[in-house]
Amino acid sequence: MSEEFDAPQRIAINRVYTRKGDKGTTSLVGGQVVPKASARIASYGEVDELNAFVGAARFTALERQADGPEFVRLARVLRRVQHSLFNLGSILATLPEDVHPRQPRVRQSDVDMLEAEMDRCNGHLEPLRSFVLPGGSRLNTDLHLCRTVCRRVERLLCQLAEHEEVDPLCIAYVNRLSDAFFVWCRWANHLAGSPEELWDPNAADDAIDP
Repeated sequence: MSEEFDAPQRIAINRVYTRKGDKGTTSLVGGQVVPKASARIASYGEVDELNAFVGAARFTALERQADGPEFVRLARVLRRVQHSLFNLGSILATLPEDVHPRQPRVRQSDVDMLEAEMDRCNGHLEPLRSFVLPGGSRLNTDLHLCRTVCRRVERLLCQLAEHEEVDPLCIAYVNRLSDAFFVWCRWANHLAGSPEELWDPNAADDAIDP
């Protein structure tokens, strides 16, 4: 879709509380009143949570910008992801029949960007011979948190799709994004010069010194 999305400047947030949700309901973009516990509300609520974690990871990447331009590039990629997640939330908060042609949404180009970034980073990483544990650097850990929350979003979207119409591109984007977070986890340690800790099932029996 070559046409740009509508700009959000027409949105006015003058007061945070409205008291309209005190009875456990909220409104979709089309005006439909639905329970806050509904699968659709839960799905874009989790997208919002994921966006917060991505913001934290982006800030951590910017703290390392003095260590090289790749940290800055990663921060810029994460910034794009944050905007794409807001677009995803917009489309999830709208029933398919109410979607406006210029309403923000995820695009195939967003999926393509993630795949291109994964291919670029993976080209510098050694093949994995085992699963890895989160750790090695703060940025790695932040990105693993993003990965796990993203997988939760994906599960919720799949559950929603079992009962309501969901744009398949939404699920494809979240699926690819969770894969990208895994690659960026490894990439973060590579940039920091931190070794990856591989999963050792026998280490669960290691003695802990007092």
